[in-house]
Amino acid sequence: MRLLIVDDEANIRAVVREYAEFEEYEVDEAENGMEAVEKCKQKQYDLIIMDVMMPKLDGYSASKEIKKHKNTPIIMLSARGEEYDKLFGFEIGVDDYVVKPFSPKELMARVKAVLMRSKAGTQAEETKDNREKLVFEGLEIDMAGREVYVDGKKASMTPKEYDLLFYLVRNKGLALTRDKLLESVWGYDFFGDDRTVDTHIKMLRNSLGEYRKFIVTLRGMGYKFDANAE
Repeated sequence: MRLLIVDDEANIRAVVREYAEFEEYEVDEAENGMEAVEKCKQKQYDLIIMDVMMPKLDGYSASKEIKKHKNTPIIMLSARGEEYDKLFGFEIGVDDYVVKPFSPKELMARVKAVLMRSKAGTQAEETKDNREKLVFEGLEIDMAGREVYVDGKKASMTPKEYDLLFYLVRNKGLALTRDKLLESVWGYDFFGDDRTVDTHIKMLRNSLGEYRKFIVTLRGMGYKFDANAE
């Protein structure tokens, strides 16, 4: 497993590298977002640990650029722990968020958890999905190819929007609580709340245009995918 550690503070990179190498990960470093983007073009990483505040290109911008081409899991590091910052990170596809100062041991535990979720998600897609495209009126969903088309036009969505839509579709017709969605899409160890689900549902509906109607709100409970919704 190869990790990329991105932080403009050399001492933080050194500490994280030490703990990561102890866990037998291969480690590369970058000291700003621009360098991180370039390294990701040259190599394939299993996970990226990315600081938010950096010169040349901040962590959020670097993550957005990387996610355009690769679905590499990203854990953000930040001295700011406000809910807005975390939700913004999740909206652009970040997988976890760690507030500075942090425990290197906890960070490594989160690295393992994110890698396990990523691997499990990939295996589940490979075993459950096939090349058949699911069509609901003008909404076309290719789970194996991780592509969604709205009236023939490819939708641009974050990785979590795809994950959320695919989970809803696999369980179409079933009432799913917010807790169930958090548990199944984000994982048991995710530190979030109902607003995380609601934020991503809102984003997903915007991406689906008129076919947002298929994602039905169950008041006081959660959501379901209803292929017969009008």
